[in-house]
Amino acid sequence: MELTETNIKTLLAKLPQLKAEIQKVIVGQDAILDELLVAFLAGGHCLLEGVPGLAKTLIVRTMSQALHLAFRRIQFTPDLMPTDIIGTEILEEDHATGKRFFKFNKGPLFANIILADEINRTPPKTQSALLEAMQEFEVTYAGQTYPLDKPFFILATQNPIEQAGTYPLPEAQLDRFLLLIKIGYPTEQEEFEVLNRTTGTKAATVNAVITAEEIIQAQALVRQVTINEDLTRYVSQLIRATRPDTTPVAYVKDWVRWGAGPRAGQALILTAKARALLKGRYSVLMEDIHAMAPAVLRHRILMNFRAEAEGITSDKVTAELIKVVERKGDL
Repeated sequence: MELTETNIKTLLAKLPQLKAEIQKVIVGQDAILDELLVAFLAGGHCLLEGVPGLAKTLIVRTMSQALHLAFRRIQFTPDLMPTDIIGTEILEEDHATGKRFFKFNKGPLFANIILADEINRTPPKTQSALLEAMQEFEVTYAGQTYPLDKPFFILATQNPIEQAGTYPLPEAQLDRFLLLIKIGYPTEQEEFEVLNRTTGTKAATVNAVITAEEIIQAQALVRQVTINEDLTRYVSQLIRATRPDTTPVAYVKDWVRWGAGPRAGQALILTAKARALLKGRYSVLMEDIHAMAPAVLRHRILMNFRAEAEGITSDKVTAELIKVVERKGDL
């Protein structure tokens, strides 16, 4: 369906409503919610990283309540098998003819929003079962391909501090996450509000404000947001500057083992477009690129051992690149 100007205005008006519904339950975390909404608009998956008790699971569950979408939670454990999430064939019998046949029984992956809780607690064999779904929006079982309903989002959580019994995500899978969102501790006032809200009898009611069709329309609208050619070239320079073999930046040569690939540039432009739309603009500004760069790059820049020992993180590399990589040309 082609969107008219009225349809577009109605659609864009629902985005702040969506955020407001989530904030009925979630205190603070304003930047985190913006990044999640950007990922939704850009049609990508998110990895939420934070210590226990920071409402990672609650954020995803509340967001699912504010959307007219099918939601499934998968608790990743060391004994979880690929068939537990994709599905499996079961033997059935046709009572009319007596013939037996195999029928594919769809797993919890067949939903619009998947909460992959503590994704790093399951072995690589099961983690990799998500790869096809994340990239191709389909799964293959016994030679048969089954498409997933759209929109389709995987929102995964992981605990960065407890490493016992965990399996770090392989680089190929990390790259499939559009954003890596880090969740920190609340401020003093926010923590007071959390305690106030959650220890009484009053429970907030979250209303669904946007449908699957409207999300798909919004995702199509994101692609239509314009970006100046100079800004596209700047994104290319920024991504290439993360790679030790092509960078002119000494900081990268000193601390980075592997830089970001072309998918990072695609992610940065798409998320910058989505952020512009979220702010009510139809063109990308430099501030959109700078705002999204940390979440796009933090899981795509691999630090060397010396950097890890010195506490130099990929976020510090991104901050340094934003300072030193200059845009060529003017708007």
